[in-house]
Amino acid sequence: MAYGVEDLRKAEQQVMATVPDGALMQQAAAGLAVICARVLRERSGGVSGRRAVLLVGPGDNGGDALFAGARLARRGVSVTAFLTSETVHPAGSAALVSAGGRCVQVTLDTAVEAWAQLEHADLVLDGLLGLGGRPGLREPAAGLVDRIPDHAAVVAVDLPSGVDPDTGATGSTHVWADVTVTFGAAKACLLLPPASAAAGDLEIVDIGLAPYLPAEPLVRRLNATDVARLWPVPPPSADKYRRGVLGIVAGSAGYPGAAVLAVAGAVRTGVGMVRYVGPKDATAAVRSAWPEIVAGTGRVQAWLLGSGVVPEAADDQPEAIHEALESGHPCVLDAGALGLFPDELRAHTDSSGAVPDRSDHLLLTPHAGELARLLSDLGEETHREDVELDPYRHAHTAARLTGATVLLKGSTTLVVRPDGHARSQAEAPSWLATAGAGDVLAGIAGALLAGGLSPFDAGSVAAFVHGKAAARASDGGPIVSLDVAAKVPATVAALLRH
Repeated sequence: MAYGVEDLRKAEQQVMATVPDGALMQQAAAGLAVICARVLRERSGGVSGRRAVLLVGPGDNGGDALFAGARLARRGVSVTAFLTSETVHPAGSAALVSAGGRCVQVTLDTAVEAWAQLEHADLVLDGLLGLGGRPGLREPAAGLVDRIPDHAAVVAVDLPSGVDPDTGATGSTHVWADVTVTFGAAKACLLLPPASAAAGDLEIVDIGLAPYLPAEPLVRRLNATDVARLWPVPPPSADKYRRGVLGIVAGSAGYPGAAVLAVAGAVRTGVGMVRYVGPKDATAAVRSAWPEIVAGTGRVQAWLLGSGVVPEAADDQPEAIHEALESGHPCVLDAGALGLFPDELRAHTDSSGAVPDRSDHLLLTPHAGELARLLSDLGEETHREDVELDPYRHAHTAARLTGATVLLKGSTTLVVRPDGHARSQAEAPSWLATAGAGDVLAGIAGALLAGGLSPFDAGSVAAFVHGKAAARASDGGPIVSLDVAAKVPATVAALLRH
């Protein structure tokens, strides 16, 4: 679970009102020093006699680093603090010097000398920026970070400096940590891409914030227990209709395989029945692969729309998508349906321009390029690179503009509601970056919608299972998308036994 800056600051203020001045920082610094010592032992074989460099900025994170450095110095570590601001924590710097460490002011003129000393560090402790940080670093901090040697263990205080605490966006220069030690609770950026990739292993030092934090975190990552609890297990009395019937509008003359893969994801997930709607050739391909599907429309509990659909094609798929959206049933909108969606939105927006809340029945599943196109179509000019640099912010914007829940596919998949609350799932191996993987994911999510899950839960659970099934299929090697679908039943069985 991870929280936004505003909620964390409120919780910290409430805790500080109950303890003596400085006690909270000392508690944080003590936990930080213990973890730094452990990292030194693991990476360099010991603590005493090792060299640590502290990168210290003007805020409380710098104070935490200085007090932790003082504790390390008392254990025989040679500690040098590079101060990148004239206003650093005075008590922290005094404590470090009293313990035998050094404080060195670094300016643009003296940065070269500091770079040379960095080369000998066994540990670099990043205390440059904290909750007030923004993407990217300025000099002289940027130059120091760029020259952290590969052999040094990097520990970030609270979060890697140079990332946005609330969105996870990164600038051109930021810290890449081996370990991030955060206090009280994880900051949102530690679960949000791309910053989450820069955080390394996450360690949380308890400083008593839990009673003062909101019941629902800004960002959460589901684990196996969560997924097993949410999974729609059929009761003994279930029949195929009670288990859920999913309608799928997918495929086209050019992309019949997308229909096969979307149906594969749904069938392997355990939906009671699939009703498939598509062009003649795609229907033949689906029937050949999955003889249990029923071609044509009929009663359904949910729809999966758009995988492999070409909006400009001269077929009946756009009309079928329109009819499914008009039905009021929960829908997953993938690929081609996303291109049709802005027109649907405009047709159903009232004169006030208010966006109705559709998050309880619509799940959009774009990748970065599709999300950029959708936002641009909605009047927010966006490029794929913009989405990749700040995925949470753009997914949240799309959720607000559409009123839908948005699942943004990527190495870390985000599921975001219009109110900004998000799930962040990162179970998939890099081998899952393969053609058709998104079609299988859409099929899994559609089956879960038909099984009664909300779009928020269906998207999150689907991302988890999709990633775990891919890891099971891969076993460290290449995979194709049908391999992933084939491993879904065993993946679900293992989760339910968990």
